[in-house]
Amino acid sequence: MTDVFLISFIFLAAGVFAVPIAARLGLGSVLGYLIAGIAISPLLRALGVDVVAVQHFAEFGVVMMLFLVGLELEPPVLWSMRGRLIGLGGGQVLLSASAIAGVAYLFNLPWQTALAIGFILALSSTAIVLQTLNEKGLMRSDGGQASFSVLLFQDIAVIPILAFLPLLALPVLGEHGPDHNTHDAAHGAGAEGAHGATLSLVDGLAGWHAGLVTFGAIVAVLVGGSVLTRPLFRLVAAARLRELFTAAALLIVISIALLMSLVGLSPALGTFLAGVVLANSEYRHELEADIDPFRGLLLGLFFITVGAGINFGLLAENVGLVLTLAIGVMVLKAMILFVLARLFGVAGIDKWLFGLGLSQAGEFGFVLVSFALASKVLPTETASLLQLVIALTMLATPGLFILYDKVVAKRGADEQELQADEIDTKSSVIVAGCGRMGAIIQNMVDTAGFDTTVIDYNSGQLEAMRKIGFRVFFGDATRPDLLNAAGIATAKVVIVAIDGKEQITNLTRYIVQNYPRVHVIARAVDRSHVYELWGAGCRDIIRETYDSSLRITRSAYEALGIPRDKAERVVRELEAVDRRVLRAVADHVKPGVIWHQNEELVDALNKVRGPWTEEAKVRVQEILQEH
Repeated sequence: MTDVFLISFIFLAAGVFAVPIAARLGLGSVLGYLIAGIAISPLLRALGVDVVAVQHFAEFGVVMMLFLVGLELEPPVLWSMRGRLIGLGGGQVLLSASAIAGVAYLFNLPWQTALAIGFILALSSTAIVLQTLNEKGLMRSDGGQASFSVLLFQDIAVIPILAFLPLLALPVLGEHGPDHNTHDAAHGAGAEGAHGATLSLVDGLAGWHAGLVTFGAIVAVLVGGSVLTRPLFRLVAAARLRELFTAAALLIVISIALLMSLVGLSPALGTFLAGVVLANSEYRHELEADIDPFRGLLLGLFFITVGAGINFGLLAENVGLVLTLAIGVMVLKAMILFVLARLFGVAGIDKWLFGLGLSQAGEFGFVLVSFALASKVLPTETASLLQLVIALTMLATPGLFILYDKVVAKRGADEQELQADEIDTKSSVIVAGCGRMGAIIQNMVDTAGFDTTVIDYNSGQLEAMRKIGFRVFFGDATRPDLLNAAGIATAKVVIVAIDGKEQITNLTRYIVQNYPRVHVIARAVDRSHVYELWGAGCRDIIRETYDSSLRITRSAYEALGIPRDKAERVVRELEAVDRRVLRAVADHVKPGVIWHQNEELVDALNKVRGPWTEEAKVRVQEILQEH
């Protein structure tokens, strides 16, 4: 038991100390975990820890991650992705496998071995890429969605690849048998196929029998997810034990993963399908909350084991060859990804996110290497080198994302500035930002007969607006020269509806200071942002979710039996108190100081909020008791 505590302490301590340091340095959590694994690898070897066994356990984090991804995708959304899923995903796997196999064949490897290497290195790291995209908020971008389509196809493709590899077996390797020391020499992350699953529902069955059993398992996941989960969760909820709900959530994920393993399918694929089925469930958010902590811990452990499993002795003996192979693989895959991005309309900085983000080999490569070695497709020496190449490309991936952030994204923003539209019209109303707020505002102002000039840097949104007849301009609304071209000197109103607290505040401050005659209406992200905008000199501030919150409250009153007219009066009364409180403390705002760290503001808030709230309660009761 002491050994278990010691090993747990080492892994947890490595992550707890390394990741915050890496995050503070701007390296991201994934690279922090990888560095932590490299740092503790000598200690783990000294203690005789089986890193590969730990990694097998930690790979369940990938399964959980895809379950959570599935919960975010409703079936219609997944269906809408079918073009990219098949085209981008299928194209990437086939083209990358063919190109890598061709290069390997040129180096006098047997065509069977070359083709196996091609399929192994064609796959990318679902764990690293999805974790990093979510961490950086890039999952919803065009490049992020394209990357997800490819990764999902790759997870599906693992199954036919596993079925295909034994057909490439080399008789000469069968004569000697695999080297049992390979597992230690390589990084290793074997799979069920490599180790030989002890339980299977399809072993020994004829091909069509196995196909029926496999199809039945998929149907069971889909039907069970839509029919059986609700009664299960109702039963669990009746017990009113939080930990029981967590256990039920884990039971669902583990049972699906087990079923998929028993029929020879990817557990990650099965749990993803189950997540999609449960995307419309009323228990979706509870499932996310219960599974996410386990997913985070297991993924962190997985990344640590990748770093800890690198065989630096073998790397030192072949450093030139391994580095050349790793760089070559990433460059070749990136080139193919750029071509596919162009063909499928992934443009701008998104194509760089797509090309750089998926250029590494992935964790399923470890699975396929071990399986190919056991199937007599790869020689021992080749398998060992491939494990190192896969690990190094994964280790380099966080650095590529940093390159994207620091260079590509910044240069893309500069290019957007250079390519801004020439604004050839001047209007009395300028709308800065054409997103979910700006588009509605522009439509309503324009409908009332007032000329508007709309500026936004989201080319996709602007193109959609142009197609339905709106006059909009591409560019960064925070640029003074664009504002001048839009006629801010003669405009009556400027509506600041762009995204980002800092950008909104800076633009508002610039206009107030340089064009005091112009009426500025600024979008506030939250209450604290109201104080910042007030400090910037703006006096017409609209909180983006405030009015909708008032309407929801009014609807809640009506649902509780309060007549509509009274509900409306109560909401207005409480709104008036809230505005009085905001105005009473606004003069105590100090630019650059967070409101709750401003003692003068907090004191002023405490002085008025309590008494005024009590007065409001009295008036609300008077309204409710009127006949």
